[in-house]
Amino acid sequence: MEHPTPIRPEEYAVFKPEKMGKSTLFESERIMVGLNCFEPGQEHKLHSHAGMDKVYQVLEGEGVFVLEDREVAMQAGIMLVAPENVPHGIRNTGSGRLVVLAILAPSP
Repeated sequence: MEHPTPIRPEEYAVFKPEKMGKSTLFESERIMVGLNCFEPGQEHKLHSHAGMDKVYQVLEGEGVFVLEDREVAMQAGIMLVAPENVPHGIRNTGSGRLVVLAILAPSP
C-alpha cells in the first residue's frame, strides 16, 4: 500500500490455522507497523528485543499479554508498551479471533 493513506488496519488481517498470522502495514528504517493475528488458542511466546521498543494496540478480540512475571487481560482498546529487553508475548484466550496492531521502533 502507498502511504500516506488512511486505512482500517484490521482490514489487512491475515490468519493462519497453524500459527499467528502477520502482515506489515508500513516499514522504514525508523519504524515498522504491522498486525499480529491470532485464532483462538494461538500465542506468540514470551520473547524480548534488544535495542527495540514495541507498542501493542488491541483492535479486536480478547486474550492476555504474557509478561515475564504475570499475565494481563487484554481486549479491544487496550494498549501495552514493551520497552527493549522486557519479555512479552500474547495469547488468545477468547473464543474469537484476536487482532493486535504492533509498532516497533526502530524497525527490525
